Amino acid sequence: MREFEFNLEDNLFQLHQELKDKIYCHAPYSAFYVTDPKLRNIHKACVRDRVLHHAIFRILYPILDEQFIFDSYSCRLNKGSHRAVRRLKSFCCKISGNNSANITAVKCDVKKFFDSVDHSILLQLIQKRICDEDALWLIELVIKSFRAEKGVGLPIGNVTSQLFANIYLNELDRFAKHTLKIKYYLRYCDDFVLLSKNREELVQAVNKVSSFLWKCLKLSLHPNKIIFRKYHQGVDFLGYIVRPYCVNLRTKTRRRILQRVNKRNHASYWGVLKHCNGYKIKKIMDAKLEKNSFI
Repeated sequence: MREFEFNLEDNLFQLHQELKDKIYCHAPYSAFYVTDPKLRNIHKACVRDRVLHHAIFRILYPILDEQFIFDSYSCRLNKGSHRAVRRLKSFCCKISGNNSANITAVKCDVKKFFDSVDHSILLQLIQKRICDEDALWLIELVIKSFRAEKGVGLPIGNVTSQLFANIYLNELDRFAKHTLKIKYYLRYCDDFVLLSKNREELVQAVNKVSSFLWKCLKLSLHPNKIIFRKYHQGVDFLGYIVRPYCVNLRTKTRRRILQRVNKRNHASYWGVLKHCNGYKIKKIMDAKLEKNSFI
């Protein structure tokens, strides 16, 4: 595929012609593992196919994004993990009456989400919003270019997978917000949080969500990752612990930062600490960097 990089213009014209003639074929993926911190199996498309993925994303994103709820934060413009954590903190303050009453949060995780996305269900959801036959042909081709099992799975690594994930889980968002009328709900990819003053309400909501996910999306909640926490105990979400009067780094995240910090990556870690009460950790980082500079 290096020829595609070196002869970009010629290959773009060739790709355009193949799409026009509907003879385009998606190349196989290259698989490798990364730790971030848990082990993930990444599937990388070739340059030619990645160019096409980005083109698809740029066209579909503005059309589909306006269908998503406000409190969906993964892979969306002006969203992201830090905004999600701030929104969670805002929810906690509001429902607790500025920390004057204790509340309960439940965090849930969809089990093996990317490997479990059903292609036929995903295509049906896309067809509700996209009518152009040529576009649907290409979208279906990209979706079916990868299979964890027959007719199931999205590759972690495609920019289109992030958009398809939001399309798929937007059904969960709408069920939680519009059917169950859960006011305090937010989601980042396959992790989501529900808040209430009443723990029993959350238990019932989780049971209904679990049933909906299986019946409508062929997904299931990870049984060991349905975690109920009192606000004063701290709500663990996206690497941070949200408490009544502070936001702290998760213990594992703090340890990993202190183990890995060096002159090349310290700026990015300082950026992480800006979003929490991380003054003490920053002092330890600075001391470690200063010590290493003399070695």
